[in-house]
Amino acid sequence: MAGKGTAVRTGDELKRKIVELGEKLGLKVQTEVVAARRLWGSKRHIDVVYTQEKTGKKLGIESKFQGGGGTAEEKILATVKDIESWPIPGIVVIGGEGFSQNMQGYLMSTGKVVWFEELEEWVRLYFSL
Repeated sequence: MAGKGTAVRTGDELKRKIVELGEKLGLKVQTEVVAARRLWGSKRHIDVVYTQEKTGKKLGIESKFQGGGGTAEEKILATVKDIESWPIPGIVVIGGEGFSQNMQGYLMSTGKVVWFEELEEWVRLYFSL
């Protein structure tokens, strides 16, 4: 994993750092933004939304942390699919050392998943900062 020295240690810390990064880059940051409903009727929430106010360009971000063995990596597949239904572009930002090598390769190949340590560079490119 890239940037192990600066790696996040919990899911809450990952989300907080995503918020802080957006603010540092001068973007408007919102959390838990309601974006319509899921197939079974529950409200869909996007963890973090960045907005570049001068252009109105938006990016939705879901955060997923996997510290050890568990199901977060399996849930990401559904999240990547769910992003297709959002009214704005979106990505999944991951952190933690619990993602298997096979899953890491797959997630990176989707073009919709970014390690937190690579997020700033990705966001700068996306918003032309």
